[in-house]
Amino acid sequence: MSQLVDRRLSGKNRSAVNRQRFLRRFKGQIRKAVSEAVSGRGVADLERGEKISIPGKDLSEPIFHHGPGGRRNIIHPGNKEFVSGDKVDRPEGGAGAGGGSASPDSEALDEFVFELSREEFMDFFFQDLALPDLVKKQLAAVPEVKKARAGFVSSGNPSNLHVVRSMKQAIGRRLAIAAGPREARREAETALDELIEQGLGASPEAEELREEIERLKARIAAVPFIDTWDLRYANRVDQPTPSSQAVMFCLMDVSGSMDEDRKNIAKRFFMLLYLFLTKSYARIDVVFIRHHTVAKEVDEEDFFHSRESGGTVVSSALELMREIILERYPSASWNIYAAQASDGDNWEEDSPRCRQLLVQGILPLVQYYAYVEIEAEEPQSLWRAYTQVKTASRRFAMQRILTLADIYPVFRELFRKKVA
Repeated sequence: MSQLVDRRLSGKNRSAVNRQRFLRRFKGQIRKAVSEAVSGRGVADLERGEKISIPGKDLSEPIFHHGPGGRRNIIHPGNKEFVSGDKVDRPEGGAGAGGGSASPDSEALDEFVFELSREEFMDFFFQDLALPDLVKKQLAAVPEVKKARAGFVSSGNPSNLHVVRSMKQAIGRRLAIAAGPREARREAETALDELIEQGLGASPEAEELREEIERLKARIAAVPFIDTWDLRYANRVDQPTPSSQAVMFCLMDVSGSMDEDRKNIAKRFFMLLYLFLTKSYARIDVVFIRHHTVAKEVDEEDFFHSRESGGTVVSSALELMREIILERYPSASWNIYAAQASDGDNWEEDSPRCRQLLVQGILPLVQYYAYVEIEAEEPQSLWRAYTQVKTASRRFAMQRILTLADIYPVFRELFRKKVA
């Protein structure tokens, strides 16, 4: 049975290289198509791939082809049938391959359709997003590593050659290989001394022993002082170092004024935010806090699906957030971010308390705090209080979401990369 071995450099993944080249070449069109695709799907479905269509006119490339008709002067070299001045009849016109009549007003609508994988779709989706005002106190998207000693190996860079270890290896090898010949030489020398003591130093047996001794000495001397098998190199491996760390607080209002439509918008916003964080940063904690009159720290399942409801006291969530920060996330070693979603309806006397908590107790500890107000046609008490917070601190941002279609634009505005 015949067997074919593919020894090409690209191998069976050759098409992957072409695919990456295609994605880089039509990056602008793909990003536009991804943005249009997002508006037509749920936020919870962001992790799956997407079929992207690019108009055929955007894929056109310059090519060489026959020019239009008309009177032209052309020199045909090496033509034996005609001489200078002869006239050549024009070829009869006709429809070419694949041709056909078309209306002057017709427009080509063919599009190129291909499938983006989940990873490719997420890369394009989050390409221009980042946590704002990111400080390098201890935060990094890629885990940091350092070189650490990991014993010795038999091959490596000559600059990492360990001389002492190599010499020890050579000594051990020489002792092991020459142990037998040395023992045989000692026995032959002992037997030769006995013959000399007996006065038989010139006997044939003595001559044979002398020849054997010389042969064993040559064999021992032939053992190389150091061999390539003896070389040992210091081995160093990448060891992860304690990398930076960040925490994102998600605060959501689940009071009675937050009906299902508002909760659905808030849930979608936080799902998008959570997906963005887990995609962009490998080491980041997410704390979910839901509140009505009382705030609770919950897991992801309860945060999105619990049906508990009640009145509205927003300061309870802010107080709980501050307690968690002081207890588990010291600002000296953590980068702290927060996002809050609410309809803005709050107990009138509690809004000043929220403003005070933010300005004095929370904003000094965090890098960024984003507030989104959902389906509030007119500014509510919480919005008015937070407007003063925005004026007092650059670490605070606020936006309004009226419909599902506003989620993505608001999210991009809140978490857009800032150009230095």
